[in-house]
Amino acid sequence: MWRFELAPLPYAYDALEPVIDAETMELHHSRHHQTYVNGLNSALEAREDLQGTPLEEILARVSDLPTAFRNHGGGHWNHAFFWESMTAPADSGAPSGAFAEAINATFGSIDEMKSQFNSAGAGQFGSGWAWLIVNGDGELEITATPNQDNPLMDVAGTRGTPILGNDVWEHAYYVTYRNRRADYLEAWWQVVNWDVASARYDAAVAGN
Repeated sequence: MWRFELAPLPYAYDALEPVIDAETMELHHSRHHQTYVNGLNSALEAREDLQGTPLEEILARVSDLPTAFRNHGGGHWNHAFFWESMTAPADSGAPSGAFAEAINATFGSIDEMKSQFNSAGAGQFGSGWAWLIVNGDGELEITATPNQDNPLMDVAGTRGTPILGNDVWEHAYYVTYRNRRADYLEAWWQVVNWDVASARYDAAVAGN
């Protein structure tokens, strides 16, 4: 079956508290993410040639496709990636192995990497995402994208393989943080799943 589906979260809706509240997680996952899945499937109904195509391949050529693939395809991919990037605060851990070494080599320290990432998220006008990626040269880089764009897309200003991504749409944080995006960005590091991020880095470098 070619239709995309909304997968369950890998943890309970309240697992990320107090950093992200259960109400936000439930609405974000069951309403917002579901809307992107529905929109993507609707767009695919009119494009039998794309049915069954991996979403990453669709995003890589999104400039040639109807806008729905950029908005809803990006929204589905970004959110699935986002959920897997997080875990309960007690399980967050720390960067490890080659990933930790690359962070220090590129940014000087993990704190400096976080600072630059937070600045990218805070500086993204309106809705969008902040990203830590492995770029085409195999190096770590921080970037940001508007709306539901991501670095896999051929429309991205900076392309690469995402390692971490944080959603800076207001629906991701407004219940707890209101308009204090900077506070949300700072707190978000408490729920980052560093084991997942480290594994993503290893896979991205091996694929370069």
